[in-house]
Amino acid sequence: MLSIESVRSAYGRIEVLHGVTLHVVAGEIVTLIGANGAGKTTLMHAISGVQPITGGTIRFEGEPIEQLPAHARVAAGISQVPEGRQVFEPLSVKDNLRLGAWSRRNADLERDLARVCALFPMLEAIWEMPAGVLSGGQQQMLAIGRALMARPRLLLLDEPSMGLAPNLVDQVIAVIRSLKDEGLTILLVEQNASAALAIADRAYVLETGKVMLEGTAADIRGDRRVQEAYLGI
Repeated sequence: MLSIESVRSAYGRIEVLHGVTLHVVAGEIVTLIGANGAGKTTLMHAISGVQPITGGTIRFEGEPIEQLPAHARVAAGISQVPEGRQVFEPLSVKDNLRLGAWSRRNADLERDLARVCALFPMLEAIWEMPAGVLSGGQQQMLAIGRALMARPRLLLLDEPSMGLAPNLVDQVIAVIRSLKDEGLTILLVEQNASAALAIADRAYVLETGKVMLEGTAADIRGDRRVQEAYLGI
């Protein structure tokens, strides 16, 4: 579904991604692991079109997309849940979700709103509240729901457990697993490496803008370097 070949990206003169190559097969959860500054979020932004690339190719379902603007990539089937949630704070929960479906504008909107509420029942109880007054956990669920309103085939999740209490982390992980069971393909960036590897099919380890390790989640979890650096073993 997603093929990234030798992708480079920079902020000004500072190159952050140094020829990253990876792929995601339809129906998989693939997780990216790495320390802060490794280039994980830059890669996610490059895929969604927020961050330009300076070299390499990005193909989605076989078609090159590196020249497409971000909104066209959403329409093509890619949605990103950004690090830090980035909800529209003055707007209600319902209006945040409606904006997620902006590229679609069809009669299935109400059905999709109901689907998001089934995934995150707490959102329906705060339907009219401004997103800015929600807790971190509620905002994270709203951000995921907003991305799902675009009906993506590929969901980019950037640090979904950041700043959440352990019980909310478990809820978010359970939702990610259920989305995979529904057939959604997911590329996941997650500092909680143990939780991410527990639900992923495959994993890549990024260090200073390069892929240093790749393999099945079980193989990566069993690698001594990963255990020492990211799993606290």
